[in-house]
Amino acid sequence: MPEAIWISFAFVLGLLVKGIGLPPLVGYLAAGFVLTGLSSVSDITAEPTAVLAHIAHLGVLLLLFTVGLKLKLRSIISPEVIGGSLLHFGITCVVFTPPLFWLLEVDWLDAFMLAVALSFSSTVLAAKVLEGKRELRAFHGRVAIGILVMQDLIALVVMSLAAGKTPSEWALIVFGLPLLRPLLYKLLDASGHDELLTLLGLLLALVLGGLGFESLGLSSELGALVFGAILANHPRSQELSKSLWSVKEVFLVGFFLQIGLGGMPNQEAIVFAVVAALVLPLKGLLFYFLLLAFRLRARSSFLTSLSLANYSEFGLIVASVALPEWLIPLAITVSLSFVFSAPANRFSHAIFERVAKKISRFESDKRHPDEQPISLGDTRILVMGMGRTGTAAYDWLVPNEPRVMGLDSDPAKAEKHREQGRNVVFADAEDTTFWEGLHMPELNSVILAMSDIEGKLIAARMLRKLGFRGYIVAHTMYADEAVKIREAGANDAHLTMNETGVALASHLMDRSEAHHQMAQVRNPV
Repeated sequence: MPEAIWISFAFVLGLLVKGIGLPPLVGYLAAGFVLTGLSSVSDITAEPTAVLAHIAHLGVLLLLFTVGLKLKLRSIISPEVIGGSLLHFGITCVVFTPPLFWLLEVDWLDAFMLAVALSFSSTVLAAKVLEGKRELRAFHGRVAIGILVMQDLIALVVMSLAAGKTPSEWALIVFGLPLLRPLLYKLLDASGHDELLTLLGLLLALVLGGLGFESLGLSSELGALVFGAILANHPRSQELSKSLWSVKEVFLVGFFLQIGLGGMPNQEAIVFAVVAALVLPLKGLLFYFLLLAFRLRARSSFLTSLSLANYSEFGLIVASVALPEWLIPLAITVSLSFVFSAPANRFSHAIFERVAKKISRFESDKRHPDEQPISLGDTRILVMGMGRTGTAAYDWLVPNEPRVMGLDSDPAKAEKHREQGRNVVFADAEDTTFWEGLHMPELNSVILAMSDIEGKLIAARMLRKLGFRGYIVAHTMYADEAVKIREAGANDAHLTMNETGVALASHLMDRSEAHHQMAQVRNPV
């Protein structure tokens, strides 16, 4: 049974690469190539089947649907997203086409289509890496996803032109999809918190989004993304995303396995992939300087560019339509870019710290919405991370200490809190430039309520480095993380579930004590 062999190899190699600090998806890619190699010298079956292809496709649809659930339309309709994506596409095609024509001895159309395929960045890899670091809602994460969505739209146009097909006349129906939002909201509210919620997500992502858009002659991937985006503003959108997490992760294993099982490359394909990998830094540099031109800060430009410095699975789709003979070389190219890009993005913040002084001199002096505060004013208590935990802490503190400020790395979330009357501003704790020159004359306490451990560690270290001697407290789910947070400089780190249990017990004791006092009043001795 080939599926059993695939699962076994994927698990073993995924576990191995995770042990050396790489994302498991690199192991899944390697598993596919190893199986392909073993099939030539043994009886192991490594031919990708229709079942695996279907599972892989479902994984991509679910990933894009969950990305859509976290996507705000205004993060796409911005100069840096539209201008950056279109300019990068145009410049890449102009620069890459002549060398490909001369070096590969292909005609101009094939050279141009290869340049188009290499111009795209991987939505699957970038979204998965950003999601794993919980940076999809950070400013640079939303810019990266916006550019990827624009690239996907460009790819759809290119594929339609290459295939000589046009969308159905019924495709205009999609412009009326926002009218369905009230109905979809009611369905989401009525689905509860169990399996019906997961089924609703599968229905919207795979049936209405995937199959529905395909029937209109449009991309199923775009359909899944659109239906996710329609629900992005619903209060339970993140609960829906979490309910699909495990299903999506399992299906995505099939996607990465399928790439590796596509076949062993010949020498020419390997040379092509290696050369394409060597020019990846140029792709990232072009994104970097284009984003700087749109007045993004050096850090936002760098992190966005690094997440886009890879080649795309959409390039393979374009090749399958226009350049089928180049499918294997492009598959190796995409896979090799994943191997380089995944670990680089894992250490993106540390890399930026090392190169910040050298590359920040290109930064524009003009202001941009992602610019962060340089003074906390008379703030006495700082709450970093305004999710559910941070918001609860903020609301509890304000009646007793009005000089409280909240910080969050999502500008849209910060704006929403301000509309509700809270003193919350945009700031990214993982941005070392935020800490440089930060003025906090009255600050005496800090609550680290960010969702990711990396942000808490950086914040604790930078606060102590700046000479802050006040009280720093954090929460975390795991005991080993609590130790790291204390070592980074925090006075204490409480385990979230333990504190929840203590809070419940204290409520019970308070109620018991009140009941006991009432009984004494009614029945005095």
